[in-house]
Amino acid sequence: MKRVILTLALALAAATAPGFAQEAAHENAAAHENKDEGSLEIWKWVNFLILAGGLGYLLGKNAGPFFAARSAAIRKDLDESLRQRREAEAKVAEVESRLATLESQIADLRAESERDLKAGAERISAQTAEDLAKVRANVAQEIASAGKHARTQLKQYSAALALELAEQKVRARMTPATQDEMVERFVRDLK
Repeated sequence: MKRVILTLALALAAATAPGFAQEAAHENAAAHENKDEGSLEIWKWVNFLILAGGLGYLLGKNAGPFFAARSAAIRKDLDESLRQRREAEAKVAEVESRLATLESQIADLRAESERDLKAGAERISAQTAEDLAKVRANVAQEIASAGKHARTQLKQYSAALALELAEQKVRARMTPATQDEMVERFVRDLK
């Protein structure tokens, strides 16, 4: 681009310099000689046409590709921005759809957690009732076992006490004559 501008500036300067020189020469000639002003006017127009043609040629040669490249770059940037806009709109739509379903998802989660909580409470209640039944059964068994053990101990104690009383009574009644008589009976039974 700078090259095109520089070339145009040089061409303009080169084209106008002879025009100024011719104008200066024309003024000098008009002052000194009275020449036909019509021929100078023609040279001015010829000079202008050469300058305009050169500028037109340079602009036509360099401006077309420059503007085509610039147009292509602008079109590419527009296409890219359009693509980015579509992506952004798609993301916004996705986020909005997620937000729209978010309330229902939260409600579903709350309902599910309440169901889980109720099921957990029922499960804990059932487990507690089952554990209480087991504890009651164990306590009843232990009470029965303790009662049985106490009865057994009571029977043993009663038997020991009865034996002791019987022994005391037997010893109180036992005399040496009774002992001899018992020994004799035992010996007789052996025969």
